[in-house]
Amino acid sequence: MTNTTKRASVRHRSLGSWTRFDVINTLIVLAVTIVTIYPLYFCVIASFSDPKEVALGHVLLWPVKFSTEAYKYVLKENSLWIGYRNTIIYTLFGTLYNLCLTIPCAYVLTKKYLPFRGALSWYFFITMYFSGGMIPTYLLIKSLGLIDNPLALILGVGVNCYNMIVTRQYFSSSIPQDIYEAAQIDGAGEWTCFTRIALPLAKPIIAVMALYYGVNHWNSYYNALLYIRSDKFYPLQLVLRGILISNELSMAGFENADAETAQYMIHRAEVAQAMKYAIVFIASAPLLVAYPFLQKYFTKGIMIGSVKG
Repeated sequence: MTNTTKRASVRHRSLGSWTRFDVINTLIVLAVTIVTIYPLYFCVIASFSDPKEVALGHVLLWPVKFSTEAYKYVLKENSLWIGYRNTIIYTLFGTLYNLCLTIPCAYVLTKKYLPFRGALSWYFFITMYFSGGMIPTYLLIKSLGLIDNPLALILGVGVNCYNMIVTRQYFSSSIPQDIYEAAQIDGAGEWTCFTRIALPLAKPIIAVMALYYGVNHWNSYYNALLYIRSDKFYPLQLVLRGILISNELSMAGFENADAETAQYMIHRAEVAQAMKYAIVFIASAPLLVAYPFLQKYFTKGIMIGSVKG
């Protein structure tokens, strides 16, 4: 066998090996993608299917007997729109509040000449592992007069330590110190460096942190369960929970009902099952719409801002 033939044989085997790897890798990625996406996809098709077919388990890959009955029951609740309004307010102002604390804090902790920089860093790190717990936090909120006050859901958590660390790493690794030094030579102060240099160059990590904090506020319901008493201040998640509970309670106590009433209650139970999927979609839709617009920042913001060993 000549050298040319040997080289061609090696290249052929190498090409075949890489091709098999690519096929296996692609199949694995597709399997993981399907497992990840299918639950949400199922919620969508089940919410638009006939409630009886959903209850019988006939919905699998596409809607069966297209129906919007589940959405009619959900959307006729006036409290749903109040919950949407409240959650949008909590998310917008809560995220802005978090960013106004996290971004300057992360920027300041990148300055090596900052007095007590190490002690301040440990002050934040300790909160990642130790906290006062639910009862001390409740007592603090109560002492501040924030019980049954929307501000409790906005001012409850100011800085997430992990987000602050990622943001600090981004400032440290992605913005050269030479830029700050050049600006200071021209007479710029720290505030000018922060607002005119750091913030414009930190748009990727700001977008990522805005999404992180925004998702947290949008999905939050436990704090509202603890601190909010009035229905008019309920966030969307708590309103949706209330709709489900009220539908389940309305079906109780009909064991001895006549045939017509029993048939009606069976139908209500089927609708309640479909409503669960409609509620999941209603709660998730705004974030699903917003995510593609911020996705382009993730590689820049998270990979560059990730904590390096």
